[in-house]
Amino acid sequence: MTTRSSLPGPGARTLMAPLAPVLVLALVTVPVITATAHPRSPVSPVAAQNTTTAQNTTAAQDTTTAQKPISAQGPATAQSPAVPAVSEQQVMSHLRALQRIADRNGGNRAHGTKGYAQSVAYVKRALDLAGFRTRLAPFTHAGVTGHNLIADWPGGDQDHVLLTGAHLDSVPEGPGINDNGSGSAAVLATALQVAESGLKPKRHLRFAWWGAEEPGLIGSADYVGKLSEADRRRIDVYLNFDQAGSRNTDQWLVVHDDEHGETEAQQAFESWFAERGVPTFDIGVGGSDHESFGNAGIPSSGFSTGISDCIHEACDNLANVDPKTETTSTNAIVGVVWKLAAAVPRR
Repeated sequence: MTTRSSLPGPGARTLMAPLAPVLVLALVTVPVITATAHPRSPVSPVAAQNTTTAQNTTAAQDTTTAQKPISAQGPATAQSPAVPAVSEQQVMSHLRALQRIADRNGGNRAHGTKGYAQSVAYVKRALDLAGFRTRLAPFTHAGVTGHNLIADWPGGDQDHVLLTGAHLDSVPEGPGINDNGSGSAAVLATALQVAESGLKPKRHLRFAWWGAEEPGLIGSADYVGKLSEADRRRIDVYLNFDQAGSRNTDQWLVVHDDEHGETEAQQAFESWFAERGVPTFDIGVGGSDHESFGNAGIPSSGFSTGISDCIHEACDNLANVDPKTETTSTNAIVGVVWKLAAAVPRR
């Protein structure tokens, strides 16, 4: 989450001044294993540089222990199944993996570092095994190449895209487990439920993990800037999740995109929470990657659990995430993605 002053939240305090320039290190991408069962192979990642055998082995262990492989069969031919429930273990396993990645890479997962490259590799491998079509979208910031990770689920109307995303990078000062490993893990758990359930959506489902959000929404802005006008129009709505597991959360902050007239996703989130007696508070578009989409005229929604007790520091570790809040957030995303995926597109 970029520095902001508009979000209330648990343990709210005066936010930090804008961050100093991101530490520039050589990009080292961990080799990833791509699925072979799917008829369309994902785009090959940038070649890894100077990655040791020990790092490769550890990264692979993180993936295999945190996520059981899902058969890469693509969408089922039957009717879309009922909305599944994600367990605490399913989503928290991804956060534990991201913490381990930070621990062995100088305590962070910032743009241009091995920690970020290995975070991308972890998420990409899980998606490839699940049957998604993945690709790495490169961009440059501060003289260093970074990557967004884009994953498409086969099927659905390509002229009506439901795009769900979160930023994957941390600041150089800490591991970024709540900001924003929590959003990234919740989106990953949702995507894997799509695959495990064999969902047959009416809308086309796309998931994204953005790089270099912390220094200024760089990755998402690059992605949107490279879309053609036609491709922008194909995105019905973008759902953004930034800080999904804050401790002491007593209300979820749901994004209202009044400027672009978005109500479908906003109302779906508020209904999901209301049905469970969970209070919500409306916030505008800004301070995270949905701002990049709003600037391009693309409607957005999503939510946050507010600014945590620790942000942009070393203490934003696994202990900074409340597992129950993270699990609730994940199931809210699953529920709304299922609802919007099955809806007849309005535009």
